[in-house]
Amino acid sequence: MKNSRNRAAEAGRQSRRQVLTSSVALALAASMMSTAVHAQSVDISKWSPEYVRSIAGTEEVNTAAECSKVVPLDYKGRLTYWYTGPSDAEPEITKQMDKEFWVAWKATYPNIQTDAQNINYNDLLDKFRTALLGNAGPMVVRLQILGGVEFAAKGYLQELKPEDVGYKTADFWPGALKSVTYDGKTYGIPTNNETMAFIWNAKIFKDAGLDGDKPPATWDEVVKDSKQIHDKLGIAGYGLVAKQNAGNTPFRFMPQLWAYGGAALDEADPAPTYKNIGLNSPGAKAALQAAYDMYVRDKSVPVSALTNTQNENQGPFIAGQLAMMIAHPAEYAKMVDLASKATGADKKVADAVVANMRYGLIPEGPARRAVVFGGSNIHVLKPEYVDGGTDEMAVKALICMWTSPEWSTRLNWVGSNPGNLRGFKTKWMKERLEQIKFLDVTTSMLPNGIPFPVVPEAPEIMNIIVPDMLQNALTGKMTVDAAADDAAAKVKALLGGL
Repeated sequence: MKNSRNRAAEAGRQSRRQVLTSSVALALAASMMSTAVHAQSVDISKWSPEYVRSIAGTEEVNTAAECSKVVPLDYKGRLTYWYTGPSDAEPEITKQMDKEFWVAWKATYPNIQTDAQNINYNDLLDKFRTALLGNAGPMVVRLQILGGVEFAAKGYLQELKPEDVGYKTADFWPGALKSVTYDGKTYGIPTNNETMAFIWNAKIFKDAGLDGDKPPATWDEVVKDSKQIHDKLGIAGYGLVAKQNAGNTPFRFMPQLWAYGGAALDEADPAPTYKNIGLNSPGAKAALQAAYDMYVRDKSVPVSALTNTQNENQGPFIAGQLAMMIAHPAEYAKMVDLASKATGADKKVADAVVANMRYGLIPEGPARRAVVFGGSNIHVLKPEYVDGGTDEMAVKALICMWTSPEWSTRLNWVGSNPGNLRGFKTKWMKERLEQIKFLDVTTSMLPNGIPFPVVPEAPEIMNIIVPDMLQNALTGKMTVDAAADDAAAKVKALLGGL
């Protein structure tokens, strides 16, 4: 059985790569193309699984030598740093890479006294806010991709760009740089970038009369295929997520909304102003209508979608009762883990699901192919908000190492990708591609990444207003048009009558 699963998986990979090679090149967003060939070490206009693999391992880097040009290696100073590092639940490789970074840091800059605090993801923002009120923040902080905008808007952060620590702006994703640009100023550097991909069960597709080796190419096809799967097999086609006040919801609905040409504001534009509301645009209403059609008209998604997060999709998928969903590359490892714990008849079903699990690009729409651009950024506080002030040279030394091609790759081994594009050319990226199944596919979605609006109100827009819009339409409380108009009115009120 193991050999047959391996052959099936290899056949799936070969077929998947043939589909992705041509489609990725066509899917690049216009905002990416403007910087694709200007002084970049990689050509994102060629981005595909094959290109990612072809450049991995082609560049040797010497992090200490590069950072020594920014800060002398014998520099004496002090540093305070807050970040969310590995938790007990993280894979061992993640913990090991974190340990190896701090060993390398001490060896490279032995004379910089360092107080680094690994703070739980759910606690970091609140602790940071409290510290700032007492002017007792750290010199450097690493936050989730849009965590910094709140503090930039309040004047807590210094301006910071890649050139300040020895790198080039062109060697970071344009989409990621949008997330650290507020009011025309750059106040951080991307440390890692992540995107999700589309997952489907090839056997379910075949059983329903669909091509098991090809995912739906468009969101319209997702609606059609989801209905066909439900009608023929009596199971859920697409894993719709619509829970209120849950981050999973916008991460899975916004790619659909952007694909149809909608937006929360104008975040999908190459140069967004965040002064235009897009939730009641024709594109946004078309995306909402597609979700309505699947949930209400066709009943081809889980009935529990209104209260589901992605976690609730995992059980039905491993049980062969859900055909397709959006998730990270780590979803494959999760399915393997679930299959290993199954017994009896459930074990046979779970093993078949793992063998037939495929990853592909998220479907496109009439306007574009899109995915939420996730990750984290590193920021520097203004001296007046730091206990004892800021040691600028020590700060630059740390950021140079943390955002280097080497460490922006190694520190994000399992769940993300290097913020520094040169990281894709390192030997560590080559190792990751060999170790992490489907990483090449999810990485291929990076050029299509769109960050949430870089405004302090983004969390409320994405986690409250967008899910409420879905709930209002799917429950029949409002029509699709009324739900979209209501959401746009709430955004307008939130932003002060925009």
